[in-house]
Amino acid sequence: MVALLPALGLLGGALQVGPVHLGADPVRTLIHECGIWTLRLLWLTLLITPLRELTGLNDLLRLRRMLGLFAFFYALLHMAAWVWLDQGLDGAVIVSEVIKRPYLALGMTAVLLMVPLAVTSTNAMMRRLRKRWLVLHRLIYVIALLGIWHFWWQVKKDIREPLVYALLLALLLGYRLVKAAAIRRAKARSALATARGKTAAPAP
Repeated sequence: MVALLPALGLLGGALQVGPVHLGADPVRTLIHECGIWTLRLLWLTLLITPLRELTGLNDLLRLRRMLGLFAFFYALLHMAAWVWLDQGLDGAVIVSEVIKRPYLALGMTAVLLMVPLAVTSTNAMMRRLRKRWLVLHRLIYVIALLGIWHFWWQVKKDIREPLVYALLLALLLGYRLVKAAAIRRAKARSALATARGKTAAPAP
């Protein structure tokens, strides 16, 4: 899988094998890169629906679940690298850091919200939950917003990179809002036409 290549590259860098070098602070690089790949894959997951609708390529739907699961995979790596490699699995220190740095709480919340999406990503769960599945999986928008917020607060001064992701997210959400508004207008026109037709129909 292509989506595994960044993880394999980072693993090679950690083991000092291969072309990837993690620099002077390898732990920080690992945490950052896993977080960035989480955002990239989340954005690609959100891109699938508009891309399918604009191109008519329904086979793209097969990629959406896989991309979402890989986003969850990199989110777990991102959090695990921080908890294990950076904080040494020290529970007291972890709690203290989360309380002191709110962006950490945002990131952890985003990862926790991804858990039910990953668990219910199978066809069997889709059939079992039906409409509730759609409602549940709209959490991806909340997760994406939390991910951007987490990244934005973390960088503090140089916000250029999170700003790019924020603009891309705004475009993806804007497309969905415009589409939803168009659907509502179409339904309203249809309902109005139906009502006028009933009014104009002669009484029996």
